[in-house]
Amino acid sequence: MTPPSVAALARSYRAERVLTGLVGLLALAAGALALVVGQGWLGSFRALRPVLDPIAVERLTAWQTTARVGAVVLGVVLLVLGVLIALRALRPERHPDLALDDEPGRGLVVTSGAIAAAIAADAERVDGVSRARATVVGEVSAPALRLSVWLHEGTRLKQVWRELDESVLRRARESLGVDALPTAVRVELGSGERQRVR
Repeated sequence: MTPPSVAALARSYRAERVLTGLVGLLALAAGALALVVGQGWLGSFRALRPVLDPIAVERLTAWQTTARVGAVVLGVVLLVLGVLIALRALRPERHPDLALDDEPGRGLVVTSGAIAAAIAADAERVDGVSRARATVVGEVSAPALRLSVWLHEGTRLKQVWRELDESVLRRARESLGVDALPTAVRVELGSGERQRVR
C-alpha cells in the first residue's frame, strides 16, 4: 500500500482511469459484436434479424413486472455509482495546517499557504532561481511537498539541486517536524532573452 504522503505528491486518478478503461472496453466489445453480427459472420439469418429480437421482446412482454423492476434497480445502481465517482473525482485536495500550540484558548496554527509561501521564498534565495512556487499537500501527520522552480538562463542545475536538497528541503523538514518530506520538484529552465529585429 502506498503511504498517504507519497500518494499526495501526484494526485491519483487510478479509479477514474480504470472505470473509463472498462467502459471503453465494453463499448469496443459491443461495437465489435454488432459488426460481426451485421456482417453475417455468425450466419446470414442473424444478420437479417432486427436489433430488437422478437423472441426477446416476447419474453420481456411475458415478464413485464420483473423486467421493469430490474431496469429500475439497474438505473438506481448506475446513478449511485455515477454520483460516488463524481464526488470522488471532485473532492478537494488536502492542504495540512501546522498546529504549533494545541492548548485551548492559546492555539497557534500556521496555515499551509503560509508554510508554502515560506518554502517558496527560501527556494528563491538559492543562486540561479528566478522564482519558485510551493504547495503543501497530504495529511498533518504525513505532509508532502510540491516545489516548482524557475531557473535563470545558464544556471547549473546540479548546483541548484544540491542547495535545494541540503538547505531548503532540510529547513522545511525541520520546521514541519518530520524526518521525511516526500517532495516532487519541477524545474523550468530559463530561455534566452528575445532579441528585437531592427
